[in-house]
Amino acid sequence: MSNIHGIIGYTITPFGANGEGVDLPALGRSIDRLIAGGVHAIAPLGSTGEGAYLSDAEWDQVAEFSIRHVAKRVPTVVSVSDLTTAKAVRRARFAEAHGADVVMVLPASYWKLTEAEILAHYRAIGDSIGVPIMLYNNPATSGTDMSVELILRIVNGVENVTMVKESTGDIQRMHKLQLLGEGRVPFYNGCNPLALEAFAAGAKGWCTAAPNLIPQLNLDLYEATLAGDLGKARELFYRQLPLLDFILKGGLPATIKAGLRLTGLEVGDPRLPVFPLAEAGRTQLQALLNTLR
Repeated sequence: MSNIHGIIGYTITPFGANGEGVDLPALGRSIDRLIAGGVHAIAPLGSTGEGAYLSDAEWDQVAEFSIRHVAKRVPTVVSVSDLTTAKAVRRARFAEAHGADVVMVLPASYWKLTEAEILAHYRAIGDSIGVPIMLYNNPATSGTDMSVELILRIVNGVENVTMVKESTGDIQRMHKLQLLGEGRVPFYNGCNPLALEAFAAGAKGWCTAAPNLIPQLNLDLYEATLAGDLGKARELFYRQLPLLDFILKGGLPATIKAGLRLTGLEVGDPRLPVFPLAEAGRTQLQALLNTLR
């Protein structure tokens, strides 16, 4: 069981001019910056990393480079989600072969999946690798909302599904996971505006793109909740909430890439059809960052 905890930082995928090709040196700089900022783990190729917008060759390139560049300084949690079970299995095996500590699986689909289909998808991935799987529930991006009961069926039925990342934004899901899972299933928060409540509910970690821009505030919030200082945690949370809301509502690839650019790291624009952050948004983001410096 790998000890994934604390602030789990999402990386972006930097592109070259016109969104063509992956800029690996810029990716390396962004990873170094996250690790220097103190994150407890690195999560490449998630929503922030535009994993869904990469060709298979690019996906492999980014996965291999990220794992090698992190070089076990912190654990890596590689998102391997894909539309078909076979492709998700291939990505999971690739990530494991290159040294990923954990793979994260979101049941991405075009057709609405039944519970039996979702369970079979996780089982097939679990059977094909030996590293732990973080089950990821995010109906806003996947179109599939897994109930707590289904999640626990998967955790109980697939040996290496040992962690749950909850991104519905409904704190009751975490309470229910804690109660029905009898405290045995570590859960992680994937919804930025829920960071305070999630830690208060016992979340082991917070998977977020925010440490690309405000690592210290993210870490301080985690430390305050670990220390049981709710007053301090609340104060820290409200300080960062306007930025957390902004990056989420503006779309993570666009806002995080704009924020990195504003803080001196050029990582290109998101890949079309996603537009870069408009000028009004950049001005607002700069103002938010200025208040948090």
